[in-house]
Amino acid sequence: MKRLVVVAALIGALPALADEGMWTYNNFPSAKVKEKYGFEPTQPWLDKVRLASARIAGGCSASFVSPNGLVMTNHHCARRCIEQLSNAQKDFIANGFYAKTAAEEVQCPAMEINQLTDITDVTERLNKATQGLTGKQYADTLKAEMSKAEKECATSDQVRCDLVTLYQGGQYHLYKYRRFQDVRLVFAPEHAIAFFGGDPDNFEFPRYDLDLTFLRIYEGGKPAPTEHYFPWSKSGAKDGELTFVSGNPGRTSRGLTIAELEFQRDVAMPRQLLTLAEIRGMINEFQKRGPEQERISNNLKFGVENGLKAIKGRVEALQDKKFFASKVAAEQELRQKVDANPELKKKYGAAWDEIAKAVEQLKSIRKELGYIEHGQGFGSELFDIAKALVRAADELPKDNSQRLREYSDARLPGFKAQLFSPAPIYPELEIARLEFTLTKLREELGPDHPFVKKVLGKESPRTMATRLVNGTQLRDPKVREELFKGGKKAITASQDPMIKLAVLVDPDGRAIRKNFEENIESVMKKNSELVAKAKFEVYGTNVYPDATFSPRLSYGSVQGYMEDGKKVNPITVMSGTFERHTGEDPFALPKTWLDAKGKLKLSTPMNFVSSNDIIGGNSGSPIINKNAEVVGLVFDGNSQSLGGDFGFDESVNRTVSVHSDAIIESLQKVYNATRVLEELRPTKQPAVKAKPAG
Repeated sequence: MKRLVVVAALIGALPALADEGMWTYNNFPSAKVKEKYGFEPTQPWLDKVRLASARIAGGCSASFVSPNGLVMTNHHCARRCIEQLSNAQKDFIANGFYAKTAAEEVQCPAMEINQLTDITDVTERLNKATQGLTGKQYADTLKAEMSKAEKECATSDQVRCDLVTLYQGGQYHLYKYRRFQDVRLVFAPEHAIAFFGGDPDNFEFPRYDLDLTFLRIYEGGKPAPTEHYFPWSKSGAKDGELTFVSGNPGRTSRGLTIAELEFQRDVAMPRQLLTLAEIRGMINEFQKRGPEQERISNNLKFGVENGLKAIKGRVEALQDKKFFASKVAAEQELRQKVDANPELKKKYGAAWDEIAKAVEQLKSIRKELGYIEHGQGFGSELFDIAKALVRAADELPKDNSQRLREYSDARLPGFKAQLFSPAPIYPELEIARLEFTLTKLREELGPDHPFVKKVLGKESPRTMATRLVNGTQLRDPKVREELFKGGKKAITASQDPMIKLAVLVDPDGRAIRKNFEENIESVMKKNSELVAKAKFEVYGTNVYPDATFSPRLSYGSVQGYMEDGKKVNPITVMSGTFERHTGEDPFALPKTWLDAKGKLKLSTPMNFVSSNDIIGGNSGSPIINKNAEVVGLVFDGNSQSLGGDFGFDESVNRTVSVHSDAIIESLQKVYNATRVLEELRPTKQPAVKAKPAG
């Protein structure tokens, strides 16, 4: 982190200051926006924005931008789909993709898009169900009631329902989505311009990226009509303009206790950094084998490098002494207020100490939990499939309320879409990844650990990885489907080596998970709920909850910032893109751009920054003006925003977006994408009004 200034001594406790906050749609501070910017979002405005926004299952945001199901998101959010549709002869990552006709739009093998249609507060229901319970009984009852609520809500496979925990358990809301699983690729630029500047420019500004992809949702084999969508702004984002970001921020930790933050700072994140650095080294070596090996592993490398930089920023934020002192002061003040009131002390006083004890327990099992249950010891898509099949055979016969949460009825449509996806799996990469993670399993747990002996026996990680990958038939979706339909009988009879490995290790994974959920996670959840309620009683409820990869809305404005004593202007222009071009990766523009230079208006805004509060998961979010018109596409934050997991500083934290004018200029003059242009800026209105997508 270059700089992290504390703007509030009580981050996560007191109401948000300035433009801070990723707000839920049913608790948006419209009055604060009006007070600062002179515009008050009404409930109809908020409803329209919510329904025009979308979520990509798996970690990104998107938006509807036409009445015909056209969806806008980032290139890096659709990258997995683009890579899965590519091969050695047609590399859409390197060369881009454009469907000149509707018939050329190609279905993504495993993508789901969600539209939030309804929010229901079920806090009272869950609190009543778990009242007076602790430990295993609390964990089991909470899980059962959450699964029951989701099942009641999800009335068909076209509906997805997620029970969202807010304020560390202070509130529970049931989010109902319309689910779209037929998603097709319409347009994607070349990787060279979508990620221009590569890792050196990642989380930096000025930027010159066209991190853009257009998809389309289909129903019944036809484009799904969308009544609610964002029209395109005629003028684009201007310096000082009020902006809103509607998206799905992943996870923040602004409400965690000091014990939890110390665990992240001193234990969890340093280990993540080391592991990611080692994985990057493995990938770099793999890519030296040839161009095809480079192509099939680039997506993995992109994710690893992005994670490395993001986690490094978070570690540096928590290592900032002034910032961390403010978090300590906030917790101490709240605890003092609780302890000063006998009634509050009786209800909440012990919560922080109970969480600290649970964190200490977590430290003692974290390696086994990570390497045995959470997949760090088995880095393989094929093993993930085998594990999913083995557990489905055991879980699905159970009552819905008794299953592991990922196998609940409400989640089955998404689970099956991923399990039966025809996306390619590359054996050579699978062997390399599995060999690496099995080696780490042995290294971290030790060669004498019973689980390591059980898994490896007399084999080396390389021998075992090669035998498993070459021997399994799970690359074939039909084989997976037969095993899934055959249930426990088919799994027990299977001689597939990857299935047999999953069966072998499943009891160990379940045991460590059971210990974690019943003795550690349940304690942390229950007492985090008490901490949240203490905050409500002391400070009120006019605060935003931590991000949960559920729809949120933030507000801010287009504005620059100071860095190293110099003013950073908020908007870059296209001419800077060509000035940055060196001809060598990662600053090599694609030929399409070089050929089009003479046609482009080089003063066109390219990228810009705004003071909106975002975090990972907001990638692909639309950035809109007060008229709910697209003025940009969020694709990053600056380096100062990397501490956004734990706090927000309006003076330097910035959202980085592609300017709406740059999108139009490039579609028109670089790619001649007339079909997309006509949808974004139609010359005439649709003849028939679209029906609601929700």
